[in-house]
Amino acid sequence: MASVQQNNSRKSRKILITGGAGFIGSNFVHHWCNNYQSDRVVVLDALTYAGNRNNIASLEKNANFLFVQGDICDRSLVDKLLAEEEIDTIAHFAAESHVDRSILGPGAFVQTNVVGTFTLLESFRQRWLCQGQPLDYRFLHVSTDEVYGSLAPEDPAFTETTPYTPNSPYSASKAGSDHLARAYYHTYGMPTIITNCSNNYGPYHFPEKLIPLMCINILLGKPLPVYGDGQNIRDWLYVEDHCRALDVVIDRGKPGETYNIGGNNEVKNIDLVRQICILMDELAPDLPVSPSEKLITFVKDRPGHDRRYAIDATKIKTELGWSPQETIEGGLRRTVHWYLNNRDWWQPLLSPEYQTYYQQVYS
Repeated sequence: MASVQQNNSRKSRKILITGGAGFIGSNFVHHWCNNYQSDRVVVLDALTYAGNRNNIASLEKNANFLFVQGDICDRSLVDKLLAEEEIDTIAHFAAESHVDRSILGPGAFVQTNVVGTFTLLESFRQRWLCQGQPLDYRFLHVSTDEVYGSLAPEDPAFTETTPYTPNSPYSASKAGSDHLARAYYHTYGMPTIITNCSNNYGPYHFPEKLIPLMCINILLGKPLPVYGDGQNIRDWLYVEDHCRALDVVIDRGKPGETYNIGGNNEVKNIDLVRQICILMDELAPDLPVSPSEKLITFVKDRPGHDRRYAIDATKIKTELGWSPQETIEGGLRRTVHWYLNNRDWWQPLLSPEYQTYYQQVYS
């Protein structure tokens, strides 16, 4: 992880990171532990299908690190952790996050993303009040650009004032949690901050998501399923850039504000898949099918598939001095290398449950 500028006068934090065994959460845990060794770091994760304790196993020997397996909807557990660990900061990543799964089973998304966020907010509010409403407490709510809906090709990018128009059960549940976090600032004065990010990619990404799915299927010689005509556009953000942005938001962000975080990398899905194929052909010897572009297979489009996302990250750049450092070309190359070098991480994840899900979505 790239380090951030150290502030010598910085006060140590006692931070609870929810969903810290997931993709973005675990990358953030590594970032925080690498940069702030004196901070107490507590990770709370339910270890559902996308949570993987191996993502953070190397940190568990650290004296200032604690992992707790548990549900963010468990109020008594959350209350206990906040009190015993004297938590002053929450970085809230825990969420059901895959649109395809939200279409198949929306109930889990409402429970985790809405009820779970409410539980955390209420518990943190009680602790904040009991401690005399300290000015340096922070509740960081990590959200998505999908709450803004879909853009036409000529539309300007999403800003922090773009109206919410979520189009999937996933994005609707995240929109609901955003509204709760905002309401707790405006109603109670609680120091919440919301971030809405574009599509992340990088290490520890669960195989069902687009980039790891393409990498792994190429290595296995399986079809590369591309929804519809492949012209859907996403703004891609390398996960380490995202972690740096969240660090800056916790340190210098203003309570009650929202910050959009994007990678300035708008790419059509089909072009992204072709870039991955080119990289895999270059970097992976003895592929089952070569060139791997032969594996591209167009499949029936996802219901309600948003056409384009794009983030305008001017606010966080202007106010907090953050901007992405990684290009899509460099980030993809690093990501492909990671999946090539970490087969022992992703191979066990291709479980019977995963195979059943895969058939449901792509058959």
